[in-house]
Amino acid sequence: MIPDWIDTPSVMIDVDVLDANIARMASAMRTRGVRLRPHAKTHKVLEIGARQLAAGAVGLTVATIGEAEVFAAGGVKDLFIAYPLWVDARRAHRLLALGEAAAVRVGLDSVESAVEMGRNLGTGARNVGVLVEVDSGHHRSGALPADVVGIARAAADAGLPVEGAFTFPGHSYAPGMPQHAMRDEDSALTEASSRLLAAGFDVAELSGGSTPTALVGGGNAATELRPGVYVLGDAQQYELERCALSDIALTVAATVVSRSAPPGGKSRRVVVDAGSKILGSDRAAWATGYGRLLDEPAARIVALSEHHATIEWPDDAVLPGHGQRLRVVPNHVCLAMNLVDRVSVVRNGVVEDEWEVAARGRNS
Repeated sequence: MIPDWIDTPSVMIDVDVLDANIARMASAMRTRGVRLRPHAKTHKVLEIGARQLAAGAVGLTVATIGEAEVFAAGGVKDLFIAYPLWVDARRAHRLLALGEAAAVRVGLDSVESAVEMGRNLGTGARNVGVLVEVDSGHHRSGALPADVVGIARAAADAGLPVEGAFTFPGHSYAPGMPQHAMRDEDSALTEASSRLLAAGFDVAELSGGSTPTALVGGGNAATELRPGVYVLGDAQQYELERCALSDIALTVAATVVSRSAPPGGKSRRVVVDAGSKILGSDRAAWATGYGRLLDEPAARIVALSEHHATIEWPDDAVLPGHGQRLRVVPNHVCLAMNLVDRVSVVRNGVVEDEWEVAARGRNS
């Protein structure tokens, strides 16, 4: 399954699994009657974004102006920067230039950011739509639903078109939480919409969603959803039971370089050459390791260094030998994609293309 000529460690994407994931989410959103705007910060690859748009996505979500610039230059015409931007003079110049290539919406969550954004955009403010971010339970950024009208009025006074509200139910990234987080999202967006409508604002968009909640169903407030990780899958989604092993499109090819024997114990550990510099180092408090093995899911990555991953092997499985190549599933795929310049595109064990991670490092 790992092409012979691939050096390790190396990121591989199984294009058949990728396309199946894209088609499944697009179909689910069509059935639900919700617009799909995938979060491209997960993959940062123009070719993957093009596949998502061809399958029916209305546009793409990004996290930064830099990511938006990359995708706009690549031909994407509808972009939402789902982040409470602080738009100083330099960012205002970039936003105005970006608006000449694509339709752009941005997020904000305070009166102060609305005033600063409008002041620096000047007459160009009318060309940049805004969505007010609402905290639906993740408690990171976002205003309380009761405060959205004041923020919206400040934005409108600053010349910014207020087009609705958005939220991120990030507390869905925990065992047993997707259904609860989806209900929280629905409640927050419903309240925000009601308040905005009562204050005389048109609410064209209510944007929500995460990969753990996107396919839960039951919510009816959101007009669009922004899942990201679904397209590639990762060990967190597998452990949360939001994807199957067969849904994981991205793995890191790694080679067994050592066997380690814990003091006083038998050698049931191997070390591979894929460390935190390609897997990322995320490990949620509830996660059982730093990643998984696609072909031996009972194995656990129990320690991670920059260039080493120590894997505890199950007692009832054959321990891999020196030089054996394994497919490692990162805990958080977004980090893994931001650690490499290019990825190998694989079909049936054969490399058929190589894609640039074009928006890698575009963090501002």
